Amino acid sequence: MTTRDHDHLGSSFESLLIAEGTRDETYAEAIKRVVAWQLEDARRQADLSKSAMAETMRTSRTQLDRVLDPDNVAISLDTLARAARAVGKTLKIELIDDITPS
Repeated sequence: MTTRDHDHLGSSFESLLIAEGTRDETYAEAIKRVVAWQLEDARRQADLSKSAMAETMRTSRTQLDRVLDPDNVAISLDTLARAARAVGKTLKIELIDDITPS
């Protein structure tokens, strides 16, 4: 097998998402998947049923299912913050510099 000195072969995944116009949607979905996974993991570690978590959040079990659904990105920050508090966590949102090409 030979080794070649190439920095990159083809476009980056980031460039592809930008070209297709799906970058923001893809990022939102990825972030929601991580948050949903973290909430579900914390809920299980706290040995908290979904019904008890929904009650703590003062919401319905159906709404909690939407929060925990990794494909549902239409969740308010208030709802995410209440879900985090229900499992003993705090929601932290941070803006960072965008280092992707324009």
